[in-house]
Amino acid sequence: MTMAQHWPAEGIARLILEGFDDYREHFRQITDGARERFEQAEWQATQQAAAERIALYEVKVGETSARLRATYATDELLDVQLWPLVKSAYIDLIDLRLDDELSETWYNSVFCSLFSHDLISDGCMFIHTTRPSLRSHERPPQTRSYRPGGRLGAALSAILDDYRFDVAYDDRAGDLERLEAQLRESLPDWVCKDPELCIELFAAPLFRNKGAYLVGRIYTRDEQWPLVMPLLHREGRGIQADAMITDEAEVSIIFSFTRSYFMVDVAVPAEFVGFLKSILPGKHIAELYTSIGFYKHGKSEFYRALINHLASTDDRFIMAPGVRGMVMSVFTLPGFNTVFKIIKDRFAHAKTVDRNTVIEKYRLVKNVDRVGRMADTQEFADFRFPKSKFEPECLAELLEVAPSTVAIEGDVVLIRHCWTERRMTPLNIYLESASEAQVHEALYDYGLAIKQLAAANIFPGDMLLKNFGVTRHGRVVFYDYDEISYLTEVNFRVIPPPRYEEDEMSAEPWYSVAPNDVFPEEFPRFLFADMGQRRLFNQLHGDLYDAAYWKTLQAAIRSGKVIDVFPYRRQERELTEAIQ
Repeated sequence: MTMAQHWPAEGIARLILEGFDDYREHFRQITDGARERFEQAEWQATQQAAAERIALYEVKVGETSARLRATYATDELLDVQLWPLVKSAYIDLIDLRLDDELSETWYNSVFCSLFSHDLISDGCMFIHTTRPSLRSHERPPQTRSYRPGGRLGAALSAILDDYRFDVAYDDRAGDLERLEAQLRESLPDWVCKDPELCIELFAAPLFRNKGAYLVGRIYTRDEQWPLVMPLLHREGRGIQADAMITDEAEVSIIFSFTRSYFMVDVAVPAEFVGFLKSILPGKHIAELYTSIGFYKHGKSEFYRALINHLASTDDRFIMAPGVRGMVMSVFTLPGFNTVFKIIKDRFAHAKTVDRNTVIEKYRLVKNVDRVGRMADTQEFADFRFPKSKFEPECLAELLEVAPSTVAIEGDVVLIRHCWTERRMTPLNIYLESASEAQVHEALYDYGLAIKQLAAANIFPGDMLLKNFGVTRHGRVVFYDYDEISYLTEVNFRVIPPPRYEEDEMSAEPWYSVAPNDVFPEEFPRFLFADMGQRRLFNQLHGDLYDAAYWKTLQAAIRSGKVIDVFPYRRQERELTEAIQ
């Protein structure tokens, strides 16, 4: 490689990093506006900002690619043999940065926007990160610490002093009394009396939807508990410190793959993710990066974990358990908690959607508020796996149902397009072996999931049990998106009375049915073959069978109301209070 060829490599590397800096600045501006939106109770603007920040990444990658193409000749820019030098120059540029792991992912995105995926290699891009061996700027996270010394109420008061907003607390004294009682109830008696007890909180609040969250831990010399304190802004009333959450499972749910992304000011993403990992050790760092809006880097960390798993285990892909889908074919690795979903070449006759519509629906899920009831997805193109990593029956089925998506190239299986989701137990399978109490809890949560999705302006469309899953925390989550729509697009109707006695005997309806018409009174016979489950669900959520229930929600949403859906248990208030 000549000296002259080094110059374009360095210039390309600099342009890529300049694009990254531009992205990071716009990301920061959107994120920094979260505090003001919370203080002003601008909930629709909050939703718009969340969608804008998600879309920002692809927009800025496109701008950077366009700038590279305008600056360099095509044969020079697209000479893949030049790119090991580009990568080397880029490593030198990012070495001392505090967001260097994100800048690697950015570089990969720009490379993939310029080259076909069959040119991907670790020589040209960062399939494996270079950061752990080079990182020298690790430092403790920016936190605030409070040592009660036996005076728990005083420590909580100091926390509210430090985390002030331009809107006053509505009932500060009442909040402090309630928070202290919750904390004493959730922790062992001796902990609250321990003179070495410490409360440590990240310096910046995390904002999402209609809440601000103080996140940290409570610890003694020997033990620690995660801590989340949600703050709500009640329009016209002020800020309310709503709860003290110390249960690891409940805190994990707040950071779940089913939630929208937090907005939080983090100068050093790795240090904050490390802090979260210390209080939520069961979370993979891919999920933690994603939870604070760095979903592309979360995707990078997921991919690295996947290829490491395949390289270090004998695990092989199998078809996922459950009823085969009419639109998607789903396969999984038994030892890796993920499913891989591809679109079939031909759909069942009952389905009226086409391939492009399915893609649009799945991409829609990325941009809406998932309210803890829809699994986040990652979209991938041109996955390449060793053929030996597939069980023969699995590979044969994939080749049969999706030959345009799955192909064999020598010893490699090419998956041209797929989505990944967290693996869950399908609700219909879960109920088959559930106890009476578990059935009751699952069906209650199933109905609550439908209601919370509706509150977020999402109508699942196909609400069959097989399209919902049960997480490791026992939550019911929707994961089949080919028929979802906005709730406000659906026309909920009551079945008109029969005109004649013969109408009731007819196989065809005696009334007209438009494409967006839905008749909630038909739900019971479609959703439940088991009569016991049908009766139980009617007792728990019979209002879902009433068109008036859905119309009330639609009216609230159309009036501009953003309905409360809380990611944690609240002792006194439920979803219904928000629409009364």
